[in-house]
Amino acid sequence: MAGTNSERELLTEGPAIILAYPQLGENIGMVARAMANFGLSELRLVNPRDGWPSEKARSAASRADHVIDGAKLYGSLEQAIADLNFVYATTARDRDGYKPVRSPIIAARTLRQRFKSGEAVGIIFGRERTGLTNEEVALADEIVTFPVNPAFASLNLAQAVLLMSYEWMKTGMESEEETSFQAIPQRPATKEHLQGLFEHLEDALEARNYFRSADKKPKLVENLRAVLTRPSFTESEIQVLRGVISSLDRFTRENPRGSGAPAGRNRKVQGGGDNE
Repeated sequence: MAGTNSERELLTEGPAIILAYPQLGENIGMVARAMANFGLSELRLVNPRDGWPSEKARSAASRADHVIDGAKLYGSLEQAIADLNFVYATTARDRDGYKPVRSPIIAARTLRQRFKSGEAVGIIFGRERTGLTNEEVALADEIVTFPVNPAFASLNLAQAVLLMSYEWMKTGMESEEETSFQAIPQRPATKEHLQGLFEHLEDALEARNYFRSADKKPKLVENLRAVLTRPSFTESEIQVLRGVISSLDRFTRENPRGSGAPAGRNRKVQGGGDNE
């Protein structure tokens, strides 16, 4: 989904994302993209297998260059989290019950609360193939796990980071219904606009003998108006519909628009758009 806009505020705060022994540069790049999508920017890499820096990572990041350029390299997981106050370890596997296990929602809320109070926080993600070892999980304060299909619980690295980044982003919103942009306001159609649409359509249908039986016409008109009054039309929507009716009224399959107005069909219909 396209949406990059250099003129809008770039969010760059939140927990550090720590990738423990990642393998492919492409995966690191997709992680950076997921982070940038939801306002995270601090990426820490523990001994990436294919080395660093990585052009494959930059390419896969899809212009999340600020995340790639700011990535920090560490020789061990202990070093990568040494300056943090609170850390989550992500895992989809059952572990011994010696650490609290949280859902992504609760984990994100906890991270937000601690971050706002001035703590340095982070989330550890393991290797693409095997995840984190028990010893690595033991370095974290708590575990976060995702509600996934128990028979198919494996997430790729970028998916896991994206899920946690999304939950982090939501905790900073005023409400869960908030969106980053709204539809352009439209002026509601007046009853005069709607009446004009009725008359326009009924006139076009009458000319084509749609109301074939005079005794049935009132009921057909009633049904037609009931259908058209169900939605709340805007002025622009009424104009679109009347333009369609005008086009059908003026042109046929044998004489389409662009071939010149057929004889006897060159009258201008109100609200009917361009005339030819």
